[in-house]
Amino acid sequence: MHDVSGQTTGLKPSQKQALERLYRRGVQPRQVISPELATTVAAMSRELERQLGLLITRQGHIEHVVVGDAHRLFLPDVGRLGAGRGHFRGLRLVHTHLRGESLTRDDLTDLALLRLDLVAAIEVRPDGRPGLLRIAHLLPENPDGKLTTELAARDVHTTDRELDFGAFISALEAEFKKKTARVADALGRPRALLVQVTLGRRRDSSARLFELHELCRTAGLEVVGVVQQTRPAPDPKYLVGSGKIDEILARAMQAAADVVIFDPDLTTAQARAISDHTEMKVIDRTMLILDIFAQHAQSRDGKLQVELAQLRYALPRLIEKNTMMSRLTGGIGGRGPGETKLEINRRRARDRITRLEHEIDELGKRRTERRKLRTRKDLPILAIVGYTNAGKSTLLNTLTDGAVLAEDKLFATLDPTSRRLRFPREREVILTDTVGFIRDLPPDLQRAFRATLEELADADLLLHVVDVSDEDHAEHVRAVEHILADLGLGACRRIRVANKIDRLPPDEAEARARALDAIPVSARDRSTARALLEALERALFLELYDRPQAAPHDDARGEPLAPVTSSALP
Repeated sequence: MHDVSGQTTGLKPSQKQALERLYRRGVQPRQVISPELATTVAAMSRELERQLGLLITRQGHIEHVVVGDAHRLFLPDVGRLGAGRGHFRGLRLVHTHLRGESLTRDDLTDLALLRLDLVAAIEVRPDGRPGLLRIAHLLPENPDGKLTTELAARDVHTTDRELDFGAFISALEAEFKKKTARVADALGRPRALLVQVTLGRRRDSSARLFELHELCRTAGLEVVGVVQQTRPAPDPKYLVGSGKIDEILARAMQAAADVVIFDPDLTTAQARAISDHTEMKVIDRTMLILDIFAQHAQSRDGKLQVELAQLRYALPRLIEKNTMMSRLTGGIGGRGPGETKLEINRRRARDRITRLEHEIDELGKRRTERRKLRTRKDLPILAIVGYTNAGKSTLLNTLTDGAVLAEDKLFATLDPTSRRLRFPREREVILTDTVGFIRDLPPDLQRAFRATLEELADADLLLHVVDVSDEDHAEHVRAVEHILADLGLGACRRIRVANKIDRLPPDEAEARARALDAIPVSARDRSTARALLEALERALFLELYDRPQAAPHDDARGEPLAPVTSSALP
């Protein structure tokens, strides 16, 4: 005999026994509930003045008998997301309503979050007899974005003749499977639902959302939906409200999303609360950036720095049953045997952080020695900085005939890359490409990527590349300047470059470059770089070393102002 779950306190032994006997009952596979069983449940519900619920399998067996209070049920833990993509759980909830009310928000939330076959409410009349039966079920993706729909109410005694439950649920599930299979075949990529919360009076929500889309594209994710909310302040538990989190998770399941991504970042407490609420994979913007860094790091130095940043971010979030960290830490902090194992994981993480810091320090000493060699050669150092995907690597390749990886993705470059740039009359500079910046760059990333920061600190001149074709380029400039100031590099000399002018009408490109006091170029077109190279030569050789020279175009050999050779540096 199965136990009765829910609010059983105060029930008489005879009432408990009567409830337990419900497990012996069953219904036909074609019935939502039989009229006889509905009559019995309604009478018992009126006697107890409590809601009663049955979780019934598709074979008609009663899996759970649940007792609530007068207003709602408290369902047992049947596991979340146990149903596979395109499948329902194979359970339907049939329960009583004592006030003749329609299906409630709690009913529809349980339907969506538990992915039930359907939810049905039996109206209990004052005399204890059953009245109308109200039924709701899930909807596949649709233009209106509706998650559920409610069928017309019908008499409980005629429902089994009007609705063949078995055929109905098979057809509905087939429709879900068909849509899911079509999406999977077309994309073949993990699917992400984005959740953007605008706090206070921030006005950059559209730019941040576009940037989040680009981060997903770079990470190899397909965005299947966006949920936006504006709040005066973050909800301390879920970032969004409790009702909104249920809607978000239900929409993620409807869209067959593999991961939910939050912007802004979740606090440790919020990550824990959401992880306790669902077994769906949930990450935030910083974790997405860390994931991209992990994919793109090539050198040993870069891989160590990425791992260090991940561990520093993960350490306070190492909690039991926290699915937030599963994507990046291989399950560390997931469900385990208990607190002892959890403490072992924390200690191991701290030990690993200490070892990584030591290894990175050793690699840093080697980089310092290499820079000393460059300094002894009296070569000026020029560092390229800018917002991510502004075209820094492409510009480096164009100026030096190099072959540095340059992709239309965020953070395609993580490891600093240096090349020699030779001007006419055998004058050389060292040109260094660096990792791109991004607004709200996580402090752990700033601390971890000391290799890039060291290159910037040693530079004689910074080349700030701006993608002027981006409508949000002014905000990108402010973000880069803010990060440089945080790094103590606000006073460094710099030349600003307005890149990607080929994407704009000439007049507009010139106006945007003039507003930024920048030199316009198209990094893909070497012919546009003459003015930039002239400015670099003046800044690095005429101003820095006070060496008056003839204008570059007056070179005795008549050489064009462009690098004649380039080579990789250690």
